Amino acid sequence: MIPEASIREVIAQYEKHGWILSRVLLSKALEESITDLSIFGGIEVTDSGLDALWFRRPRNDGYTAWEIRRLSDPPFALCETFPDSISSEEIVFSMEKMEQGLLKKAS
Repeated sequence: MIPEASIREVIAQYEKHGWILSRVLLSKALEESITDLSIFGGIEVTDSGLDALWFRRPRNDGYTAWEIRRLSDPPFALCETFPDSISSEEIVFSMEKMEQGLLKKAS
């Protein structure tokens, strides 16, 4: 299980490069091990079988990059870019597919 200090480092690293934390997926065990959930900046924690953070970074060309970063060893991330004109339902559908891909890699 990843220590809270390491989660803080992951968030800081992404924010340093312009990424915005947008979604938090945590197992019950990891959530209970974190003493200060404010490290997620008020983002609601979603109960999941996957310990991961979603980040987004708007680009200047009408697209937004979304990256899911697994919080386990070895660390792993998947990134997808969507046009800003795409519906939120389509983004959520793609995000769920990426989450399933990470769950398969974790098994």
